[in-house]
Amino acid sequence: MSSMTKKVFVTVGTTTFNELIESILSPKILEALSSKGYNELILQIGKASLIPDCTPRYGITAIEYFNLKENILEYVQNADLIISHAGAGSILDALENGKNLIVVTNQSLMDNHQLELAEQLYTDKYLYYCTCETLLNTIETMNFAQLKPFSVRKSKHIAQFIDEIMGFSR
Repeated sequence: MSSMTKKVFVTVGTTTFNELIESILSPKILEALSSKGYNELILQIGKASLIPDCTPRYGITAIEYFNLKENILEYVQNADLIISHAGAGSILDALENGKNLIVVTNQSLMDNHQLELAEQLYTDKYLYYCTCETLLNTIETMNFAQLKPFSVRKSKHIAQFIDEIMGFSR
């Protein structure tokens, strides 16, 4: 019996984004991930007070979570798919490590700089982005073969872009 492990790493950075964690653990999204061949889920839940239900279900054979760790790079590197909040650091970690990435923007944040960055990188075909409401559809329709590989050279441009939208001059 072949047991191919395909891992999804979900990260909210240092923020609280309970809605994302709850969405990921919904039956429909677990089923959608499983139907795409993913079977392990690691949730980095930040400052969330909720305790995720880690019972394996809907084709997902292992679910684990943690709040914050000093270094999450090993989780990023071991993942086959990353579902991330729209923090620039989390986005760049995933892209620079050549990972398939879905960025989920947090509607409840007033700060739309995150949205601008995610939209720009989506327009440039490096990642998918969505909201919690559209995450299911994004997972069902994603095709990473249609995206472009990200070159680390681009990080400098992105840093400049972030500074521009944040209003920092260089």
